[in-house]
Amino acid sequence: MTPRLRCAIVIAVGGAAVGAGQAPAPQRGTIKGHIRLAGKAPGNPIIRMGMDPMCSQINAGKRVVQETVVASLDGSLANVFVSLQGSFPRAPLPTEPVTIDQRACVYSPRVVGMRLGQSLLVRNSDALLHNVHGLSAHGNGFNVSQPTAGMVQTFRPATEEIMLRIKCDVHSWMTSYVGVVGHPYFAVTGSGGTFEIANVPAGTHTIQSWHERFGVLTQTVHVRGGATATVELTFTGNEKPPAS
Repeated sequence: MTPRLRCAIVIAVGGAAVGAGQAPAPQRGTIKGHIRLAGKAPGNPIIRMGMDPMCSQINAGKRVVQETVVASLDGSLANVFVSLQGSFPRAPLPTEPVTIDQRACVYSPRVVGMRLGQSLLVRNSDALLHNVHGLSAHGNGFNVSQPTAGMVQTFRPATEEIMLRIKCDVHSWMTSYVGVVGHPYFAVTGSGGTFEIANVPAGTHTIQSWHERFGVLTQTVHVRGGATATVELTFTGNEKPPAS
């Protein structure tokens, strides 16, 4: 055996030994989905901003409605909180907080998701009194006033919750919802009713969709490593609203 061949064999065997001692990287895939509403979407009530003259002034000339049901002509449904059920290995927390703003006497966004341990920042961008009241069935509640523009409060929910509702005691029409989960596998549908959840561990999962008017739907989804699984969920419009 020549020295060159002997060297090549040693390197190949050594490389195989190193590879055998390493755990294979977990297989991950992507979930893409579309959520829609069957039939005609119900109308949303007009917000009577005149109940507060300052809110009325800020919104002068505008017709502002509650965004309870935001659906396109084909039924694509926005503001649906989508998450995987179950427990998953720990993943790094985002360093940036999730932000909800009070602007023109409404909360924005209407629906958000966040990780357990992540911060929730609520800002008042209006030059008038607002009240940030978190309604929780799992010990995540809070109730603080924000009387001036630029005020910011930070909250950190202590437990998972779907959903934490936030309202304003001064302006009864102001509502926002926060989904708090212990893993990164969640999303909120946009105006096209679509969502995407990346880096999902391969396997069989239960995916849950929550809507403030139509409640909860679940479906099983099979995720393969390096592949994209698609999900189609349809609310009939006859569902009962979730418990508040």
